[in-house]
Amino acid sequence: MFEELTDRLEIVFKKLRGHGKLTEKNIKEALKEVRRALLEADVNYKVAREFIDEIQVKAVGEEVLKSITPGQQVIKIVHDQLIELLGGKATPLNLSGSPPATLMLIGLQGSGKTTLAGKLARFCQGKGKRPLLVAADTYRPAAIEQLKILGESIEAPVYWEERDPVKICFNAVEKAREEFFEWVIIDTAGRLQIDEGLMQELTDIKSAISASETLLVADAMTGQEAVNVAVEFNDRVGIDGVALTKLDGDARGGAALSIRATVGKPIKVVGVGEKLEALEFFHPDRMASRILGLGDVVTLVEKAQQAVDLREAEKLEKKLRKEEFTLEDFYEQLQQLKKMGPLESLLEMLPGVGTKALRGLKVDDEAMVKIEAVINSMTTEERRHPHLIDGSRRRRIARGSGSSIQEVNGLLKQFFAMQKMIRTLTKGKLKGIPKGMLPF
Repeated sequence: MFEELTDRLEIVFKKLRGHGKLTEKNIKEALKEVRRALLEADVNYKVAREFIDEIQVKAVGEEVLKSITPGQQVIKIVHDQLIELLGGKATPLNLSGSPPATLMLIGLQGSGKTTLAGKLARFCQGKGKRPLLVAADTYRPAAIEQLKILGESIEAPVYWEERDPVKICFNAVEKAREEFFEWVIIDTAGRLQIDEGLMQELTDIKSAISASETLLVADAMTGQEAVNVAVEFNDRVGIDGVALTKLDGDARGGAALSIRATVGKPIKVVGVGEKLEALEFFHPDRMASRILGLGDVVTLVEKAQQAVDLREAEKLEKKLRKEEFTLEDFYEQLQQLKKMGPLESLLEMLPGVGTKALRGLKVDDEAMVKIEAVINSMTTEERRHPHLIDGSRRRRIARGSGSSIQEVNGLLKQFFAMQKMIRTLTKGKLKGIPKGMLPF
């Protein structure tokens, strides 16, 4: 995400840091480049102009120009101003109060409402709560079926009727109240374009259910069009916040950078992939750091905490101390890594790993599947004692996994190298680390 904008900003900041001494002229030239980069990223013209004006006032002050690291100071000002532009601080979904909390998803057709409904239901389950999905789109062919398939995949019930959408939503909330569901997530109908009928129906639904949260779902890939849609829906229906979908595919970032300043409503959640786990709550400070190529360690740690089973981690720590790391353990680590999302997106969160460094990187998902197939073709004894795998066993494993003997050999070679590295770490660093304090 934001690949093009991040690249441009990295070039500008590199020039700034390269100046031994900054002048007002240097700064204005750099900010002119930043403004151009924002406009090319499809940021609203007025928003870009006001953003640059704010930075310029702060950046040409005596305190910055006479500081030891003026280039870094200007970058910090840009970073702080970017956080403000994105909303200042995170705004959580307002789902408090007596249950059920009602979350109403609105937006144009194709914006990703149905998929987001499934993602939110999955998140709700992760918090130990019961969600009820509501199929209120009675116009789009297969809309109800799509939501039912998503619901089945996560074992979340879906409420639907063949009647007026307002009545469907009202009855769904009543059912949720009677059966003690904590969340009601309503997938409303969209249109290819805004029309009076759509707006009136949404207004009626919102009034009938007293929605706790009305969330506009907008496709980040549409740039300024997403901002225009947000303005229209806010004026006609009234929204509490925005969910930006397909943000992982948005190389420019215009919608994310313009919505808060233009509509006055916060971005609350973002979709960062197709999987139901690919949902993030929006944090302006973390997103600003990503845009400037500074990484996002906090989100990375949170993803790790969600993916890692603490009891399994303690078992692994004991094995590492005893130098008993096996292919079974390696397989478990692969499964936990997969839960955290695409490897490319995880690498983007590391400080100092710019988009240019990642541009040529293509993580081969098929290779991961192949590794799993090879390990699954081994016996339990072979996984626990890989040194037993001789030539005949390797041929059997290759046949069973649909791999070549060379691929099996390659995996074992990598694994034995990893074992050797772990032994080195154990003999060196790990011996002096108290129990429970290993960094993995």
